[in-house]
Amino acid sequence: MDITELTVHELQEKLKSKELTVTEITKAYVDRINEKEPEVQAFITELTSEGMEQAKKIQEKIDKGEELGDLAGIPIGIKDIICTKGVKTTCASKMLENFVAPYDATVMEKINAEEMIDLGKLNMDEFAMGGSTEYSYFKKTRNPWDLSKVPGGSSGGSAAAVAANMVPWALGTDTGGSIRQPASLCGIVGLKPTYGLVSRYGVVAFASSLDQVGVFTKDVQDCAMLLNVIAGHDEKDTTSVDVGPKDYTKALQKDIKGLKIGVPKEFYGEGINPEVKASLETAIAKYKEIGAEVEEFSLDIANYALATYYIIACAEASSNLGRYDGIRYTYRAKDAKNLKEIYKKSRSEGFGAEVKRRIILGTYVLSSGYYDAYYKKAQQVRTLVMNEFNKAFEKYDIIVTPTSPTTAFKIGEKSTNPMEMYLADICTVSVNIAGLPGMSIPCGIDSEGMPIGMQIIGNKFCEETIIKAAYAYEQETKFREKYKPTFKGGAK
Repeated sequence: MDITELTVHELQEKLKSKELTVTEITKAYVDRINEKEPEVQAFITELTSEGMEQAKKIQEKIDKGEELGDLAGIPIGIKDIICTKGVKTTCASKMLENFVAPYDATVMEKINAEEMIDLGKLNMDEFAMGGSTEYSYFKKTRNPWDLSKVPGGSSGGSAAAVAANMVPWALGTDTGGSIRQPASLCGIVGLKPTYGLVSRYGVVAFASSLDQVGVFTKDVQDCAMLLNVIAGHDEKDTTSVDVGPKDYTKALQKDIKGLKIGVPKEFYGEGINPEVKASLETAIAKYKEIGAEVEEFSLDIANYALATYYIIACAEASSNLGRYDGIRYTYRAKDAKNLKEIYKKSRSEGFGAEVKRRIILGTYVLSSGYYDAYYKKAQQVRTLVMNEFNKAFEKYDIIVTPTSPTTAFKIGEKSTNPMEMYLADICTVSVNIAGLPGMSIPCGIDSEGMPIGMQIIGNKFCEETIIKAAYAYEQETKFREKYKPTFKGGAK
């Protein structure tokens, strides 16, 4: 038995039956990290020795008969944008290379309260700006299905670590598709919850009105379980919404007869890879077969959602990243002679090219004379996007689209062309603009053996509906039993 192949709910069963111990499980993952990390490059900071120490203490509690939570001793990986007390939180940037968080983010407090074992901070695009995890200051993460290809981004380290079985599940963040797109490219489950369902307190801000913490898991059941842990109102986050206690595992039902699915034709047109489109059509046919009602409709937002997203996201990034000035806890240029030079040189040397590009664009759209033409107009279009989704959800329970227009692309293929990289978000950004929940689940394999993802979009705070639809499809198709990463390609 390969312990690292198991889902979290399978690990739980083996812990309860005493077939496995916490130390055995943790050691299996530590060994897997030691084996695969040199190839995959998913971690910025490994906490394997600390994890083994924690595992021993938890196992001692179990041996003494102490009462522990259901998830005690389960390993996890954390995107390196989430503050973890006493551990470096770098955002994959030179600017925060040596920053050690003095407190835990709310989601980390919840993870720690369950006594899960944090095995490390995971790689990402710098300050979550990118779609391939090629914009990290430290390393380029590789896709476990083909090491010559990207894992997606910005949460590519989290997706790759789960796909490579280096952790059974992980936390990421999603601003315009940064959980769903890498989940699709790495053949796993990724959920971006409704904006406000999960606290952002202690999560380093990229675009505050778009960012949302979410989860990467091997299957839909694990996804529901981890969402149970991190969801909930937080007084420390003013955008947090109190929807009351929910148990998302109750949505794990196979019967979806009568579920109304909307298929927006604009998301299946030009720019969508034919193999991706074919896989989605097969998945939609499967939904019909198991009792769902499917209808094509027009969701005329795709043409302007991407531009709207990048104006809003860059404007908020320009504002949020103004705090990194070389004065306080960030990187400071050594040869600066005065205050102006400290600002200029520290930010020039501390930020990477993509972050600088977005700061400049964001500053421009917020500047006098351009604010009304760009930022104000983008916010007006945002309202139109929300209204279009509201109309759609009057008729449909969920909306199904491709997650990514293509499967994983080669490392270096798009990193020198920002527009091509931005277009990779075409299917996902509108969900963030409207503050909706969205999930990516595997729905096929292309001719090169790379996974294809299907995006399921729900109405606000209707995660149960998404989970139910995803679970029913997953149980019918058994993707994990048929396919697994091959680690082909090799590093180049």
